[in-house]
Amino acid sequence: MDSAIAADEARNRADWKVGVDIGGTFIDFCALEANSGRLASLKVLTTPEDPGAELMTGLTLLAEREGLDPTHMTRFVHGTTVGINTIIQRKGAPLALFTNAGFEDVIELARLRMPDMYSLFCSRPDPLISRDMVFGIPARMRADGSETKAADMAAVERAVAAAKANGAQGIIVAFLHSWRNAAQEASVKCAIARLAPDLFVFASAEVWPVIREYERSSTAILNGYVHPRVSGYLTALEERLKSRGVPARPMLTKSNGGLMNAAEGKHACVNMLLSGTASGVIGAAWLSRQAGEDRILTLDIGGTSADFALIIDGEAQFGTGELIGEFPLHIPSVSVSSIGVGGGSIASVDAQGVLRVGPESAGSTPGPACYGRGGERATVTDAMVVCGWLGHSEMAYGQLRIDNGLAQRAVGELAMRLGRPVEQTAQAILDIAVSEMFVEVEKLASRAGVDLREFTLMPFGGGGPMLGAFLARELGMKRVMAPRRPGVVSALGGLVADLRGDFIRTVFSPLSGTSLPAIREAFEALAQEGRDWLAAQGHDAAAQLNLSCDMRYIGQSYEIEVVLSPEWLARGDAAAIEQAFHRTHEQLYDFHDPDGEIELVNVRLSAVGAGPALSFPETAEIGVPASPARRLLVYTGLGVETVDLHDRQALVPGSTFQGPAVVVQEDTTFAIPAGVQARVDRHLNLLLTFVE
Repeated sequence: MDSAIAADEARNRADWKVGVDIGGTFIDFCALEANSGRLASLKVLTTPEDPGAELMTGLTLLAEREGLDPTHMTRFVHGTTVGINTIIQRKGAPLALFTNAGFEDVIELARLRMPDMYSLFCSRPDPLISRDMVFGIPARMRADGSETKAADMAAVERAVAAAKANGAQGIIVAFLHSWRNAAQEASVKCAIARLAPDLFVFASAEVWPVIREYERSSTAILNGYVHPRVSGYLTALEERLKSRGVPARPMLTKSNGGLMNAAEGKHACVNMLLSGTASGVIGAAWLSRQAGEDRILTLDIGGTSADFALIIDGEAQFGTGELIGEFPLHIPSVSVSSIGVGGGSIASVDAQGVLRVGPESAGSTPGPACYGRGGERATVTDAMVVCGWLGHSEMAYGQLRIDNGLAQRAVGELAMRLGRPVEQTAQAILDIAVSEMFVEVEKLASRAGVDLREFTLMPFGGGGPMLGAFLARELGMKRVMAPRRPGVVSALGGLVADLRGDFIRTVFSPLSGTSLPAIREAFEALAQEGRDWLAAQGHDAAAQLNLSCDMRYIGQSYEIEVVLSPEWLARGDAAAIEQAFHRTHEQLYDFHDPDGEIELVNVRLSAVGAGPALSFPETAEIGVPASPARRLLVYTGLGVETVDLHDRQALVPGSTFQGPAVVVQEDTTFAIPAGVQARVDRHLNLLLTFVE
């Protein structure tokens, strides 16, 4: 009897799953009580002076408002910008680089490419490790993995002493051909640990064992550069959660859209540099699948930046070479394009009298002028207030009240310098912000070879709904879909994300029937590595193993990734692999060479452990016109117009209305231009259709 009661109590016990995402201005919370399906969300202003304190504030507010009991939290997923902000602000650890003697210029030479070949004023960023902190160690490994010269340990000892004297906190070891044989790097790492146990050490092959010394070295450097701050932050996070009695093992969102545990994040820091932007795309992909939308352009606008990504067939797109500040990231990540235009982006007039917007942001402190937190410079948010689109309800779940007078004053100072009316100046700020996003999105569409008129725009983040419909109109897109809680989509992404680990092994081999056994052996080794990784994350269910190869025609300098079927390897079907390569090459470059010899460079494997199967309730559409709460005066660019204001909570599935209109809700405000038909679907998404 007692056991039956205990089992019944366990079934009725609350089961909270919480996703958290920290941006430049707000930290977002998405909390799901799994037994009832009740979803709670929240935004809290960040505390740059004490990163992590806002997390405790948010948990306290959720407990007070929603009854969240931290001791009943079975899943906690966290996305953070600590790593990427460390790189952008160049506040990382002082590092030394140990490389082969004669190759000390590897990170300065890079790929001998300028970031913008068409700019006369383009310059390359200064390396994260200065030249005087790069030490050449006499050692050499051949490309076949055989050693021709053992590492000179006396030189290592001298280099360690010099690195410490110059203030290094950590050392990166990156030798030639360590992707083939990592023994030299490992021996030097052991020697450094013995000589200087107070320094942390990362070897390039253990971070990302890929061919090409610059890519491997730079990835290891990014990992070491952020390591102390990320490790310290995560340690404090674990302690804070423990103090609240949270039993869930903290998980982190990764750049590849998956998850890993916080303990791994302390040393595999490079894997979480794009965690926030990636989890937003994963959340958007999940919402798009729920709504039956298979081609989505995401628009995530926060306080500092606007991020764009494509979702095709309901799945996020992946790639390598995403920029972290000024530096490329060579591990797999969700493909996201970013631009420094957000709600807090500051508008200014340059020396030539030209109005500019961003990339400088007001952040959360002091924030836009209209927040009343000390900001005095006009931002995109202030321009929205001056035009009348924003400021008709409390913002950020009641934490902010908009001061129209402060916004008028800030924009008015720019208007005086430009000699234009305040409303026209505010509209010009919005037009510039939208035009800069337009340029970036067009680049993304060109690279992907897609027609955006076939896509639906999904705006989210606190600022996405403010500008999303205007951007869609300029791009010629016909549909916009805004989820019920757009302000916390990135936090939702953490809730629905899977565990995902990426593994790579470089093998140079021509594609032929005789080479397949070696390739199959490499995949089997990676598969075991992937299963072991999932087990270390606490995943004991079935694993999904995704296989691919980096391949090229012999003589090409760079390769393309080709998805493989395990059956092709099992039956030794080299012809099927060859045809897959030709199809992929044709798709990307519009041609292929059926007689060309093919070479395999890298084999890749993604090990995926499915996350919890979550679903939100649906409601049948009733199809009734929405009744506006009141009417407003808004400057639309053509003049002052009277528009309807709708409360999102009053809109039920099937509600319809027309633009221009304003929709207010707890986490954002939706600005809807004229010529739009709006409808709420059964998932409570707000769907906009541009009328011809």
